[in-house]
Amino acid sequence: ICDLAAKYGALTYLDEVHAVGLYGLHGGGVSERDQQAHRIDVIEGTLAKAFGCMGGYIAANSDIVDFVRSYASAFIFTTALPPSLTAGALQAVRHLKESQQERLRLQERAAALKSKLRAAQLPFMMSESHIVPVLVGDARRCREASDILLEEFDIYVQPINYPTVPRGTERLRFTPGPMHSDEDMDQLVAALQATWERLSLSQAA
Repeated sequence: ICDLAAKYGALTYLDEVHAVGLYGLHGGGVSERDQQAHRIDVIEGTLAKAFGCMGGYIAANSDIVDFVRSYASAFIFTTALPPSLTAGALQAVRHLKESQQERLRLQERAAALKSKLRAAQLPFMMSESHIVPVLVGDARRCREASDILLEEFDIYVQPINYPTVPRGTERLRFTPGPMHSDEDMDQLVAALQATWERLSLSQAA
């Protein structure tokens, strides 16, 4: 994509909200991991997710940033982060810029969850990321599965439906954290098995 953009004079815009803090030597995201950050014109990130706070940002050259600051209504009409959240986000960024421990642990935990789902013959969808989608394949059933997990097992998971994903690929999306234990994952897998049996959902991904 960067090669095509360079060839045809296009701008590149990369959404890194699921990757900042989690990939790259300093947590710069996929663009840092793949050594392409210098070729991206605009990088969108978040101070939520990996950094555990709230707020978002773009990283770009000064001309683009000034344009967005002046003309983007979503920025102009929003409220600045309070100092406490800003301080927390700053410390989180500083920590994950240097520490590899959480990144390595996250990848290990994601691999462990995938292994447990595979052993239970639950239809998780393979991905190279830490996000672990479990296929339901029907919007109504996806909502029902989400409701059962919350009401009966105290597990909150957001159903992902059309138009976020194509119809027929509705799913539950899990993101294990570095602090999740094997016992936590075993409880999740058992709850999913009970839910799948209750709703007579397919176990073939």
